[in-house]
Amino acid sequence: MQYSSLNYKKIKKDYLKFIKKQKVMSEPFRDQIGQLDNFYIPICLEIYKSYRKKNKSIIIGLTGGQGSGKSTISKILKIILKKAFNLNTIIFSIDDFYKTRKDREIMSKRISPLFKTRGVPGTHDTQLILDCMKNLNKSKFKNFFIPTFDKSKDDRHPQKKWQKISKKAEIIIFEGWCVGAKPQKNKDLKVPVNILEKERDKKGIWRKYVNNELKTNYKKIFKYINKNIFLKVPNFKYVFKWRLLQEKKLIASSTGKRTMNKDQIKNFIMFYERITKEMLKNYEEEAHIIIQIDKQHRLSSIKFN
Repeated sequence: MQYSSLNYKKIKKDYLKFIKKQKVMSEPFRDQIGQLDNFYIPICLEIYKSYRKKNKSIIIGLTGGQGSGKSTISKILKIILKKAFNLNTIIFSIDDFYKTRKDREIMSKRISPLFKTRGVPGTHDTQLILDCMKNLNKSKFKNFFIPTFDKSKDDRHPQKKWQKISKKAEIIIFEGWCVGAKPQKNKDLKVPVNILEKERDKKGIWRKYVNNELKTNYKKIFKYINKNIFLKVPNFKYVFKWRLLQEKKLIASSTGKRTMNKDQIKNFIMFYERITKEMLKNYEEEAHIIIQIDKQHRLSSIKFN
């Protein structure tokens, strides 16, 4: 497939250059040109159409299980949107808005010890996210900062290391494992989904609080999203496999001490299991673009709703 009108040669060159830099820990990028032609460019064309239709900045929600490729795909889309349509794109992750370790420790004492572990709704600073969304939507742009989070230290970076947004973006990619997640019905919360919930959340206090956060504070945030992209993994067991790979990358690139071993990751992803499984079951109906990820971690099919 050819896209001569989109400066295809330049897109292809920059895309392959980026992919080459991303090859880490023996995780190959298979069928690179096929993925570009059949997935990334069609997605960018769809985003561009939405932007032209609204004629103002749009926010793309990009969601998928841990290790599904959200960060890498976001960066690829940014390259293409710039080269093909000259659209200024910014990317930020819901992970950057985790509450500080100190704040989560306070939550762990006040509500449930499980809130000491980052990840689930309730462990993000939702007011900071709302402020960010409002700043991005202002007709008269003003410089502002987006926080950044150091996962290797399990704490937020000091403000001097935050991402400065100094130019209005036409496209905003808001990525995260639970972006767009819907709350469950109260009756669905009663049965534990794993050992963590069964043994450490016997009264369901933690999962009820998380669910209520989705009903309230996170719902307000997700209303700002104009189009949702869902990376659908084969099943939850691949979240562990790919999250383990993610941790190896983190260890290779970080001087921090808070990286995790295999058993710690198994425990860690239990915090994510309930919402991830719920999204795998139902989120396809909510998303505008669904990308199936196969067992070899490849984009295998795409559907536009």
